Amino acid sequence: MRGIHSSVTDIRRKVFTEVARLAYEGGDYTKLEELPYKILPGEQATYRDSIFLERAIIGERLRLTIGLPLRPVDEHAVLSQGINESAIAEKYYEPPLVNIIKFACHACPEKLVKVSDCCQGCLAHPCTEVCPKKCIAIKNGRSVIDQDICIHCGKCKDACPYGAIVKMDRPCAKACGMDAIHSDELGRAEIDYHKCVSCGMCLVHCPFGAIADKGQLFQVIQSIKKGDRVYAAVAPAFFQQLGAEASPDKWKTAMRQLGFEDVVEVAVGADLCTIEEAKDFLFHVPQKQPFMATSCCPSWSMMAKKMFPELAECISMTLTPMVFTGRLLKKKHPGCKVVFIGPCSAKKLEASRRSVRSDVDFVLTFEELMGMVEAREVDFSKITEKIPMEEATAAGRGFAISGGVAKAVAECISTLNPRLELKIQTAQGLSECKKMLMMAKTGKLDGYLLEGMACPGGCVAGAGTLQPVAKSTALIQQYQKTASEQNALESKYCCMVDSLE
Repeated sequence: MRGIHSSVTDIRRKVFTEVARLAYEGGDYTKLEELPYKILPGEQATYRDSIFLERAIIGERLRLTIGLPLRPVDEHAVLSQGINESAIAEKYYEPPLVNIIKFACHACPEKLVKVSDCCQGCLAHPCTEVCPKKCIAIKNGRSVIDQDICIHCGKCKDACPYGAIVKMDRPCAKACGMDAIHSDELGRAEIDYHKCVSCGMCLVHCPFGAIADKGQLFQVIQSIKKGDRVYAAVAPAFFQQLGAEASPDKWKTAMRQLGFEDVVEVAVGADLCTIEEAKDFLFHVPQKQPFMATSCCPSWSMMAKKMFPELAECISMTLTPMVFTGRLLKKKHPGCKVVFIGPCSAKKLEASRRSVRSDVDFVLTFEELMGMVEAREVDFSKITEKIPMEEATAAGRGFAISGGVAKAVAECISTLNPRLELKIQTAQGLSECKKMLMMAKTGKLDGYLLEGMACPGGCVAGAGTLQPVAKSTALIQQYQKTASEQNALESKYCCMVDSLE
């Protein structure tokens, strides 16, 4: 479903826009009660059986976007309950980050092998021959699977010459690399938060729009309206996320129209992260640890530490690009607020950690930022003032795509120690990341630099992105070529690394 604009996409963006508009307008926030009717006008349902159900779901999405918890289904509570308490110029967050709106869930089957109408009732019936449990019978000339006996091995599916047997799994569970999603007593999806690392892949793969993460959009605008000097730190994946007209040299003007003081590339922090990880690798591998893994993806890092605690010391302790950039901004502009804007849901959790909280005040996704852009009617095509962003190197900008972090660190290591033959292993998607760490655990990747990315494709495939992954990858590679410096060691901020840690 990634990169396909759908009705779910439309609903998400309408919700973000209306929440942003509500925050900018201020006044009586009980107007939230009217928004489901504004987003879904009329009497007839468009997406589901009932317009009342549709509006109820929209209501919960509005609450989550504001940062409010889901309302209990079995108790009365007005939609705007708690909104005045959330209208603050500070981070407003109560876990969990990723939530399932239960009455929006389709209760998809967890695992199901099913015979479709394409069954031809063939004479050979290989499906029955290969089934290890003998749970397939021929009835009225058609194959029928006994679901009480079936173990979902899929051998019958592979053997069917007509492709008439399908193996179904709920999309959210299939996308979850942590196996954190199961069914509740009513068959609806439920998240095991002990396993969840908030990558958001379930969110973007649910075709019913039943999963959403909590936002900080409402509070960011409160901070801007209060008069705080709010700086936007945009992740390396930002290139053209807001459309083809949103060229990097228009971002400063556009962001100021939204109320931000200024905008900087987090690729600057990525350069500093690159330098530190390169130094760490040269100092620690293999003298103190068998290999080193990058740490800029919070979901990958959380997964590694949860599932492979014995390898935790092999995960780089270097600050992430987001934190480096936040600290750089706080150092240059004391008293300012910093908003990280990027593709990632998990960054909201990273910025809430006690060690990070004072440096990054808020986190928005590109989708949420688009809500602000539409609420304020900012038109990139009409922006004539162009201010280039030129402080990041090509290496830092490459952090947005799979393999980009390892490549940047490798280039830095090669400059610092040209005689070292560096070995690299990369993985994208948490399932593949787990396989990579299993190999590392057995010693097969000793001496390697490992890069893990929770989202297949890298940061450009994050849950809060706005365009197809392949297109974003090509655009980032194009944008890298416009950098005046290529290697992270050429960054003008490289001398500041120690003072920011």
